Amino acid sequence: MGSLPDWAPPFGRLTEGLSVLILKPTTTSILACLGCCLLATSGRAQTPSSSDRPSNPNRPVVEERKSRETAKLKGELTFDDIKFDIEKDGKFNRAMLTQEIEELNKKTFKIRGYILPASVWKQSGIEEFVLVRDNMQCCFGPGAALYDCIMVQMEKGKTADFTTRPVAVNGKFEIKEFKYPDSQDHYAIYKITAIEVK
Repeated sequence: MGSLPDWAPPFGRLTEGLSVLILKPTTTSILACLGCCLLATSGRAQTPSSSDRPSNPNRPVVEERKSRETAKLKGELTFDDIKFDIEKDGKFNRAMLTQEIEELNKKTFKIRGYILPASVWKQSGIEEFVLVRDNMQCCFGPGAALYDCIMVQMEKGKTADFTTRPVAVNGKFEIKEFKYPDSQDHYAIYKITAIEVK
């Protein structure tokens, strides 16, 4: 593969040997991906597990993470809570969703993630965008996991402002299938009608 032209954006200059696809936005869908799935597992710091840490018999055992069930009861959701088994590039079927995921449908939650830059065309007054799990990997579009993105529609009269920092989206979570035009393939299966983004 030849070198990128001088006008290519900085995110296109990843590492030697990686293919880069730069898509122009279309009016029928948001088909952009700003990362590379190969980067998703590289370069991340690993948190030592409790078995790797030296033990101190005088120190009381403290729960390292709060229970996910307790967090959900408090209205907090994570992308791990909506993850399910599906083959890479596999066809989605509603039966793949676990009972736990189905029970989240049409309930109000707060979930943290990143606004996908390619899903917005202005800095403020944003009425809809794609919320993704991570700003370091490809979480939307072809090749991405369906559970790594949520379509966000702001409640009538509410808007959001763009930021590259993590945001907390509060609103009604729904299981809703979004398909590419003229196709049975899905680009998203989750939606939040948001009352607040901060």
